[in-house]
Amino acid sequence: MIKIYHNPRCRKSREGLEVLEQSGQDFEVIKYLDKIPTKDELNEIIGYLGISPIELVRKNEAIWKEHYKGKELSDAEIVAAMVKHPKLIERPIVINGKKAVIGRPAEKINTLL
Repeated sequence: MIKIYHNPRCRKSREGLEVLEQSGQDFEVIKYLDKIPTKDELNEIIGYLGISPIELVRKNEAIWKEHYKGKELSDAEIVAAMVKHPKLIERPIVINGKKAVIGRPAEKINTLL
């Protein structure tokens, strides 16, 4: 089952959702600000993406700039920051099986379909 970690208030996330809707495939929408991923779930997603945790962080968010920017953080501390402040998680994330992409631009989602 395809999953999209989605923030309805984000234009890029809505564009990613539209790609999935147009694909005609079944998918699950996870509003990650309401159902915050656990540390284990985030680590699994990061593994599927094949990136380091810092690459999943929205570094222009005020929360990041105020509390974390310029600090030496371990991967575990970065994941903990995203769990504590899910607005820091880049979006949308689309997962199909054990593969995932950050849907920026939305066309990247097509690589999973």
